[in-house]
Amino acid sequence: MLEMTREEFEELVAEALDRIPPDLTRLMDNVAVFVEDEPPAEDPELLGLYEGTPLTDRGEWYAGVLPDRITIYRGPTLRMCETREDVVAETEVTVVHEVAHHFGIDDARLHALGYG
Repeated sequence: MLEMTREEFEELVAEALDRIPPDLTRLMDNVAVFVEDEPPAEDPELLGLYEGTPLTDRGEWYAGVLPDRITIYRGPTLRMCETREDVVAETEVTVVHEVAHHFGIDDARLHALGYG
């Protein structure tokens, strides 16, 4: 397995977020991004997870709720990648994939766009 400290991986996630166009990041609302070492035991190969209410599903009822949560998982990403460059690329794809869920884009559309 490729070695990378949690701090290095967190920096890659931050860099991936920084590469999202500012016009889109300004639209992100009530969402927090986290890095965890491992996903839930029932899905050990999960690279990222979006939990919350997508922007497209929010209505006038949406107020006073906890932030949506995007979690990027370090362990499975490092296990599937062979080089640091692979980790950088996979982390960017995973971050974009989960942010897209915040915007209401489903898995089928993401796969069609190459963010599967």
